[in-house]
Amino acid sequence: MKTETKEQQSLPDPKDVAKTYAEVAQRASKLLHDHIQRQMKKGVTSPQDELGIAQAFMDMMAKMLANPYKLAQAQMNLVWDYFSLWQHSTMRFMGMQPTPVAAPIRGDNRFRNEAWEEHFLFDFIKQSYLITARHIHDSVSTVEGLDEKTQTKVNFFTRQFIDALSPSNFVMTNPEVFRETVKSHGQNLIKGFNNLLRDIEEGDGQLRVRMTDTTAFELGKNVATTPGKVVFQNDLIQLLQFTPTTDKQFKRPLLIVPPWINKYYILDLREKNSYIKWATDQGHSVFCISWVNPDENLAKKGFEDYLLEGAMTAIDKVCEQTGEKEINGVGYCLGGTLLGTAAAYMAAKKDKRLASTTFFTTMLDFSIPGELGVFIDEQQVSSLEKKMEERGFLEGSEMAGTFNMMRANDLIWSFVVNNYLMGKDPFPFDLLFWNSDSTRMPYKMHSFYLRSMYMNNLLKEPGGVTLDGVPIDLGKIKSPAYFISTIEDHIAPWKSTYLGAQRFAGPVRFILGGSGHIAGVVNPPAANKYGYWINDAKSLPEAADDFLSGAAQTAGSWWTDWQEWITAMSDAKVAARDPVKGKLGVLEDAPGSFAKFRLDTQQKV
Repeated sequence: MKTETKEQQSLPDPKDVAKTYAEVAQRASKLLHDHIQRQMKKGVTSPQDELGIAQAFMDMMAKMLANPYKLAQAQMNLVWDYFSLWQHSTMRFMGMQPTPVAAPIRGDNRFRNEAWEEHFLFDFIKQSYLITARHIHDSVSTVEGLDEKTQTKVNFFTRQFIDALSPSNFVMTNPEVFRETVKSHGQNLIKGFNNLLRDIEEGDGQLRVRMTDTTAFELGKNVATTPGKVVFQNDLIQLLQFTPTTDKQFKRPLLIVPPWINKYYILDLREKNSYIKWATDQGHSVFCISWVNPDENLAKKGFEDYLLEGAMTAIDKVCEQTGEKEINGVGYCLGGTLLGTAAAYMAAKKDKRLASTTFFTTMLDFSIPGELGVFIDEQQVSSLEKKMEERGFLEGSEMAGTFNMMRANDLIWSFVVNNYLMGKDPFPFDLLFWNSDSTRMPYKMHSFYLRSMYMNNLLKEPGGVTLDGVPIDLGKIKSPAYFISTIEDHIAPWKSTYLGAQRFAGPVRFILGGSGHIAGVVNPPAANKYGYWINDAKSLPEAADDFLSGAAQTAGSWWTDWQEWITAMSDAKVAARDPVKGKLGVLEDAPGSFAKFRLDTQQKV
């Protein structure tokens, strides 16, 4: 009797393969048909250029071709680098170990597999890509005569193009994928294609790359676990009060205003890195706003409503719940912009209940918008407003996609490789679970925010914005303020947040942390990571570069520095405040129904 070899035993059953191919073809055909039908209903007959990419690149090419000498010089430099690469490859082929012509930057995880370094062919492919990528980027970023916005747009989308063409994103040029394809006889690609179709189906025709296993997490169970109660609710907010863990608490309660573009529990992911849990353990009476995930019924809610029904109402209710006349406020990103606006509003009305304000990676002066500025000009905002007016809101996934593009290799292409080429399911990761938990924004509020803040930068101007009949002037804020920004922040560039810190009339402590927008903020002392820079000058230097050049780096977390700063102003304590015994009553347990509503499931989880 003839026995099968081990290789034959590992081969998939032809009948199963044929059945899988048929199912995949059927699903793909249906998705294509549905997509065509949707486009026909929308009246879309040709590709749209809502971002103005084509015009930007046409302007760039016109300027580039106007200087043929510089273009020829760039081409010759590329040729010489390729000659060097051929020489390097020849030396490697002969058994020598020359210095690479091009090497990935530190932290580039695309080429971390040892085969990129050890295998002659893949090393050549890697270096060839890096050389070409560098020359393309250098050529487009040094074109003379382009205005700043066009140059920024060209640089950004050139990087998207370069990242997309990385050899790590293709089967035959990624050693890990190639090895897995041979090993599994291509089953990884079949499974990956099924994963792709699943993500398109779940995105209702739009590709929404799954970043993590969302079923592995449940709010209140293994994320957002700090115990507390919802003590107030209106159309826009739920107000959370967290259960004390100390016998005594500081007299001044602490109110956190998170960004309405994300869920609050970025500050309460796990017990070991929860800022909310840590602050509670230090003796603070911690309150936090949890924003609603708005639908078309809240389309007319504007920035003024977010100020009055959100921040100001929360301040009122914290004071009512605790009986205190002074509180400390903390705002994160957009929440900080709102907190700064509230502080100026209160200053104009002689309301002194905000004893101090703390700003996590917050922009108040939008002179340096960073790469987000690529998506904000008259053409794009007008197009976005038209969409929002039809729906009543900005869809959460659209904004999430914009942020993901800013770190495409980490937040897009790594998952394309893992999910679609390797055919694997994404790992459970709490931070990516939160990142996938996107939120909508009302049409009126978001339109005001884009135009007043990003496009016209009115908040920095005294009286540039008027809310509830009150001219907003940041220069009237005299209470102490603490700014924590991060040196690698791609969303709120630290030099822009520094400009905002200089707008206040009161004492300001500015801290520059390590890492980026999330990791640099969610940096508990126990982790002992990143460190931070402090400049002890009596007043903030005029220029951000002067601040950094005169700053000393301190190891560890900025959290402890903030704790020393806030307790130095007032360390008076009272008996611990139990939310159950407060004046407002209890509506439900934290994290509350507002936080539990997810758009990707369209239901509470």
